[in-house]
Amino acid sequence: MKAWVAKTQKSRVAVVAGVRTPFAKSGTKLKGCSAVHLGVSAVREAMAKADLSPDKVDEVVMGNAGTPADAANISRVISLRAGFPEATPAYTVHRNCASAMEAIAQGCLKIGAGLADTMLVGGTESMSNMPLIFGDEMKELFSTLTFAKSQVEKLEKLTQFRPQWLKPVVSIMEGLTDPISGLNMGQTAEVLARDFHLTRQEQDAFAMRSHQRTVDAQKTGKFKDEVVPMIIEPDFDEVIESDFGPRDGQSMESLGKLKPFFDRENGTVTPGNACPITDGAVALILMSEEKAKAEGRQILGLISGFTFSGCEPKRMGMGPIYSSASLLDQMEMDFSEVGLVELNEAFAAQVLANQKAWSSDKYAQEKLGRKKALGELRDDMLNVNGGAIALGHPVGATGGRLVVTLLNEMKRKQVTKGLATLCIGGGQGAAFLLERN
Repeated sequence: MKAWVAKTQKSRVAVVAGVRTPFAKSGTKLKGCSAVHLGVSAVREAMAKADLSPDKVDEVVMGNAGTPADAANISRVISLRAGFPEATPAYTVHRNCASAMEAIAQGCLKIGAGLADTMLVGGTESMSNMPLIFGDEMKELFSTLTFAKSQVEKLEKLTQFRPQWLKPVVSIMEGLTDPISGLNMGQTAEVLARDFHLTRQEQDAFAMRSHQRTVDAQKTGKFKDEVVPMIIEPDFDEVIESDFGPRDGQSMESLGKLKPFFDRENGTVTPGNACPITDGAVALILMSEEKAKAEGRQILGLISGFTFSGCEPKRMGMGPIYSSASLLDQMEMDFSEVGLVELNEAFAAQVLANQKAWSSDKYAQEKLGRKKALGELRDDMLNVNGGAIALGHPVGATGGRLVVTLLNEMKRKQVTKGLATLCIGGGQGAAFLLERN
């Protein structure tokens, strides 16, 4: 895919605000909050932070992977409940783990082409509320009972009922399984662990570092500019102000006690070195650079380019290196110009595999069609405030979090170029290059 490059557009795209709700492990603090409520909270706070009236936004685009049955076009529902005028259009995008990045991409496309000046983009996911689904036998029973013409016909069908029909299909597990390779996401991480000879200890050490860095970022207030308080549904009697998942005092000993989950006999991927299923939302306000400057707004950063790439579904975790290599090549940039990287931690094995591939001439030649490796993806530039292993991965929102987290860290460290990238279930990768003057 050709990269979107800002310098070829009518206008560069500025990020003038970006916030997120706290992220919370599924089934915990935010389990009562719908994806709509999460999204509304993030959107309202982003608008307030930018001191922007809803009628000044041209369009709203939100990413979401687990579409709620009662909010089919969830972006429209969120926009109206957040106070946007009925005249403001809104649509929802779904690109699995990169859904929020796709929303950002849509904003860039509209602004870059001169079709919009201001866009509200982001993503939301309530993985706690993804439904259980009845199997075919039970669905057929309900259908027959609904359309039966007599009580006798209903009774005849009821006599065929079997208790095992009540066993539900877990929609979240179905969604996290790739129908092409037949592997769930954890199993694809096991493939990479074998490909790159990654030990259990290496993966656990990476997971421990993720928690340590995230807890340190919480304690030192590094997330205060991006995380906004969240009023909890349904009773609205509690406020959560920080992420609920990072573990202070995480140790190799406790991680070592966890058993492999996806390959119980020979595996190395455990619940401890994988990201948890999570709830959360993110919202960003994008403007044309000219409009932002004309209004005297503080620009958090500029989006210089992005691209999406495909890769082997069985090794979907390698998506970041495919998309990053493609973006850098098309922008005629060297990776040495990049100062910080946010690479989503779907699994420790997946991040470590990308790190190894990043500096491998052999991988670059055989898989990327490049003469030499991208460069060294150093520990001191990668996920410096931890990542999804500690924070969690609300699928529809994570891509936006990566961008917001990266821009804030670039500001703190006075870094001019940063790369946000992630793998996408089904065998894709996304990469965004961000800049600060």
